Amino acid sequence: MIDLKNVSKVYWMGHEAVHALDHASLHIDPGEFVSIIGPSGSGKSTLMNIIGCLDTADEGEYLLDGTPIEDYSENELARIRNRKIGFVFQSFNLIAKLTAQENVELPLIYQGVKRQERRERVEEALDRVHLMKRANHLPTELSGGQQQRVAIARAIATAPSLILGDEPTGNLDSKTTQEIMDIFHELHRQGNTIVLITHDPEVARQASRVIHIRDGHLTEVEP
Repeated sequence: MIDLKNVSKVYWMGHEAVHALDHASLHIDPGEFVSIIGPSGSGKSTLMNIIGCLDTADEGEYLLDGTPIEDYSENELARIRNRKIGFVFQSFNLIAKLTAQENVELPLIYQGVKRQERRERVEEALDRVHLMKRANHLPTELSGGQQQRVAIARAIATAPSLILGDEPTGNLDSKTTQEIMDIFHELHRQGNTIVLITHDPEVARQASRVIHIRDGHLTEVEP
């Protein structure tokens, strides 16, 4: 599913080159649960942006489902992000004026899914994260853990082939963190491919594979 081959990304700070990714290679098969862990400034966010088709590499090759990302136009990349990838962010990124149900429904509207199918898929997604009883509540009426569950429901409503979590437990206490991780485990058992980016070793160890990133270099941690 994911195949990074000698991928590099360089940012310039004045006259100084910062190698966010330095000839990084990574292969992830469909159905795997992989965590990527590293300290601040290690290249985690850059790697997430490239895997999620939010950015492109300066060098190397990225194949998603066997197709080089470089072959896609900006419009095609936008469609891939909307259809193939479900994003879960640390800050939840919910729209404050929309209910939980409406937040989950939004990407389906962008896809042009018909109303009846949208309703069914939203209910199924909220049910999978055990939040149907809070469907009509606004984000401000939900706890942090409940807001993150809405964000996960939004990510899975489009039936993506990849769920990409960027520090999804970063703003949560330890008890709520484990509740969110239990949902990721459940999604993994149901066949979803999950890539989880984190700085928390306890969260990282719950994945089937752990990749360490430092100074733009990737190293697989032995189980």
